[in-house]
Amino acid sequence: QVQPVESGGGLVQAGGSLRLSCAASGRSFSGYNAGWFRQAPGKEREFVAAIYWNGVSTIYSDPVKGRFTISRDNGKNTVYLQMNSLKPEDTAVYYCAASGWGTAITDYTYWGQGTQVTVSS
Repeated sequence: QVQPVESGGGLVQAGGSLRLSCAASGRSFSGYNAGWFRQAPGKEREFVAAIYWNGVSTIYSDPVKGRFTISRDNGKNTVYLQMNSLKPEDTAVYYCAASGWGTAITDYTYWGQGTQVTVSS
């Protein structure tokens, strides 16, 4: 099993950037597909981006295409979400998930506790 642990969240002004990291505890991230989801206040958890276990394929939700980039460094046992041109509507708790493949919450098995991203105007 693998346990994702997110970090890198914080407060940033609109137009700024943040890089989230998702490190694995327990079993190595290598060999696991991974995804990022987010949940804004009063909203359902929604898909953000996913990356295949070897990085060969990625998918993005429409709201973040062109602004966010998912990547991974299996040598560092870490998955990243680079967020550029941040907007206030990006404000949410961001969750990292592992295993499975897709855009649905039910596609993934292992979840982190989340990291808060707040984008101010």
